[in-house]
Amino acid sequence: MIIAIVVILVILVFGVVTYNSLVSLRNRVKDQWAQIDVQLKRRFDLIPNLVETVKGYAKHESETLENVVKARNTFLTASTPEEEMKANGELSKAINKLFALAEAYPDLKANTNFLSLQEDLKDTENKIATARQFYNDTVLQYNNKVQMFPGNIVASLFKFKTEVFYEIDKEERENVSVKF
Repeated sequence: MIIAIVVILVILVFGVVTYNSLVSLRNRVKDQWAQIDVQLKRRFDLIPNLVETVKGYAKHESETLENVVKARNTFLTASTPEEEMKANGELSKAINKLFALAEAYPDLKANTNFLSLQEDLKDTENKIATARQFYNDTVLQYNNKVQMFPGNIVASLFKFKTEVFYEIDKEERENVSVKF
């Protein structure tokens, strides 16, 4: 009788500890996604100023500027992490083209406002990359716990689902080609 009670208590304690661990990891995944959002918000706040600065120098390059604004707006209307990841990839490509465009305008490259905005944006891009890495590391830990035995038993009982990794599109892996 005592052995049965001990076994039941061990199983119960294991279940509670595993459940709490899964909840903690799931919340860390959400937190890491929020950290990416913080950096993306900072990036979005910088983009209009950058576009306006470039407009004054590159009036005939309106397509590139429109693509940056369009990509930014697409991200803002995304409703799922997957849509945000895809829209973010498009925005990154548009920003890279914008920076490449600036190379063709020596006055723009020397403009202190542009240089400051460009530096702020590069710093933000580095922070976004770091936040993505932390997010993916956290998703890996969480998914391992959800999928590996014996945690997968508790996970399936309480309907814990795996999360998606932050991945880039195939197109983003290619070099950006800018033609004038």
